[in-house]
Amino acid sequence: MNIESIWDEYRADIKAFLYSRVSNADDADDLLQDVWIKASKKIHTLQSEKSIKPWLFQITNRVIIDYYRHKNKGQQLHPNDLVAHNDVPDIIQLLTPCLEPFIRDLPEDVAEPLRVVDIQGQSQKDYARDMNTNYSTVKSRIQKSRRQLRQLFEDCCEFSFDHDGHVSDFEPKSNNCAKC
Repeated sequence: MNIESIWDEYRADIKAFLYSRVSNADDADDLLQDVWIKASKKIHTLQSEKSIKPWLFQITNRVIIDYYRHKNKGQQLHPNDLVAHNDVPDIIQLLTPCLEPFIRDLPEDVAEPLRVVDIQGQSQKDYARDMNTNYSTVKSRIQKSRRQLRQLFEDCCEFSFDHDGHVSDFEPKSNNCAKC
């Protein structure tokens, strides 16, 4: 197993997960590097190629917990703060296969910003520069695209949220939703 090819495949998912858990984008980027380093050092412990994604998310989850422990050193954490973090990778892993089919269902002008910014990880400012478009216009388009993508998810599934507003569970509304 080659860590570079594994990283190429899962980097965007890990980055999105980190951004959903860490409010400071610079900290999330630093944590992404930490995950890369830990995964590179521990690749020899991976026993099956089938467990790559859970293995990476387990590393990511530990990095996030360590980040908050260090950040809140001396402050007491509520047990529910850690429980929510432990449940989320499973939900994300289950919903991730739906992402690309839903994006393909969107009109190309709506889908493209999502692919470039949210999947490939390009900053909104760089995307605006590359498209020769005003940054605020790009921000608005991306927000609109995200709302349309969210609507596709909500048309397909009923979601439950934890006390922080993160998805804690979902149930398909019908068998008609074959995207996932």
